[in-house]
Amino acid sequence: MNTFEALESNVRSYCRSFPDVFVRAKGSVLYAQSGKSYIDFFAGAGALNYGHNNDFIKERLIHYLQSDGISHGLDMYTSAKETFLQTFSDKILKPRGLNHKVQFCGPTGTNAVEAAFKLARKVKGRTGIFAFIGAFHGMSLGSLAATSSLYHREAGGVPLHDVTFMPFPVGFIDGLDTIGYMEAILTDDHSGIAKPAAIILETIQAEGGLNEAPIEWLRQLRDLCDRHDILLICDEIQVGCGRTGPFFSFERAGIVPDMAVLSKSISGYGLPMSILLLKPELDVWKPAEHNGTFRGNQLAFVGATAALEFREQTGLEAETERKAKFIEQFLKEQILPIDSRLTVRGRGLIWGIDTSGSEDETLSKAIASRCYELGLIIERAGRNDAVVKLMPALTIPMEELAKGCEILKQAVTECCASNLLQPELV
Repeated sequence: MNTFEALESNVRSYCRSFPDVFVRAKGSVLYAQSGKSYIDFFAGAGALNYGHNNDFIKERLIHYLQSDGISHGLDMYTSAKETFLQTFSDKILKPRGLNHKVQFCGPTGTNAVEAAFKLARKVKGRTGIFAFIGAFHGMSLGSLAATSSLYHREAGGVPLHDVTFMPFPVGFIDGLDTIGYMEAILTDDHSGIAKPAAIILETIQAEGGLNEAPIEWLRQLRDLCDRHDILLICDEIQVGCGRTGPFFSFERAGIVPDMAVLSKSISGYGLPMSILLLKPELDVWKPAEHNGTFRGNQLAFVGATAALEFREQTGLEAETERKAKFIEQFLKEQILPIDSRLTVRGRGLIWGIDTSGSEDETLSKAIASRCYELGLIIERAGRNDAVVKLMPALTIPMEELAKGCEILKQAVTECCASNLLQPELV
């Protein structure tokens, strides 16, 4: 590790939890220089929903490269972009009755969030944004202002303006009528909080610890936005692209956001790409008012098109639901009995084991570390990183999914025992 420690910045993060040199990956298995292999329950932090080096997508990319297709196009018209736009419209937007336009932003999710905020403020002529406690929307200053983690906010080095945090319906503040609270703020001329241009949310707060907004609450939020002339932005960066089953996580509530942001797995192959979906009447941009050198990642367009076709041809939504049932059953029947202070929650193929009921704040780290020793890559999320987060590729074979879950069970059992967390010993 001397090369990395000597030459790479201290800002590096995941490599501290997974301290190996990785040389190859296929499907849901990573191979290290040491010769050890790891089952992947991390999936590139959600960027690899279709697994590592998916053969269907890779073949399309290789063909495009070998044909000397355009590699960089800014926002010029290209065949790769045209094919993606038409495929995305035919397979995703039209079947769902969505007529949103597509804006290609810079290469990462935070770029799409920045674009959404700028556009919302331009359309509504207001500066404020409502976000939610527990939210994560990115690390550039605009999206960082809507990210609630104090650790990340303090790294910004400047005051973060024009975002007001509202209580999320689950997680930190349970039992509060959060819709009623926002209604009171918006109707009270002494609330001290101005009407925002938009409200942004993740229907499932992934980095926030797998906090899932109830369906009825989502519908009430949509209604609140309509009644108060506020735009609703859904952040689908981590929980979209089929992660929860349907392509969009908001589909389960039957709502239609004014804008939605996508990144991570939209390219299908881990290639940088982000898009902003916006209702046509909101498209008031003037040319180049929001741009970026790499908003035309042609390889990402090719990969994204192939991913959409792969998703349809393999019946991936149904396959995701089948695997989701397996994980839910395993967690409830095999993990929860280990200790009464553990809780689990999730949807689709994103689940969490919450260890915050333990007095030992290091338990989640111990579990994740032990998983790594046993050959499973898994990350943590939530307040104090107390939630062990399962996020395997949607394409993971059942035998690898089962094996990874067994490794997780062994790690939880050992770590709970070593920390004297069994109910009979507490």
